[in-house]
Amino acid sequence: MTSQLPSPISTSQPTCPNIDLNRTFEMCFTSTPRGARLARRLAAHRLDAWGIPYGTDPHEGIVLIVGELTANAVRHGHVPGRDFHLLLHAGESARTVRIEVTDTRSERTPPGPDALPFPAPQGTGGRGLLLVAGLATRWGWHLRPGGPGKTVWAECVGHGDAALLATPKGDCAVSLSKASASAG
Repeated sequence: MTSQLPSPISTSQPTCPNIDLNRTFEMCFTSTPRGARLARRLAAHRLDAWGIPYGTDPHEGIVLIVGELTANAVRHGHVPGRDFHLLLHAGESARTVRIEVTDTRSERTPPGPDALPFPAPQGTGGRGLLLVAGLATRWGWHLRPGGPGKTVWAECVGHGDAALLATPKGDCAVSLSKASASAG
């Protein structure tokens, strides 16, 4: 019997011709507050390395979205012994950043973007997705294909435009005080 290894350039291997893998970051994190904090910090570092500098409104908005989605995965999607997955992709040509956070809990799903309830004024929770909706160009969720869980995603368009970096007028360049005021 002869065993022959497949060629490294075999056509049976998946290819992603439209995705720049140099601008994609993905990693699994423990489903704990420490894991959510680490995901947020690594995403912030990666955005800076991709040319979305620390201290700019697009950077701060995207990092806030990552923080809210990862915190929700820990709080509402936690299954003992299971991690959550973060995917961060910055598209060069469309100037779009896509954030995806996948957890393994299917029975607790968020409301849709058009059905977000406003939290009680004295309530201590329920504002995270309102912040995401205020900062992201679009967001949503879907059940995880081929396994238990769900993916909550958000997209921010216009992060690379020099005018957006200079003046907060576009999506994900909303000032954080304005987003906080609209959410609470």
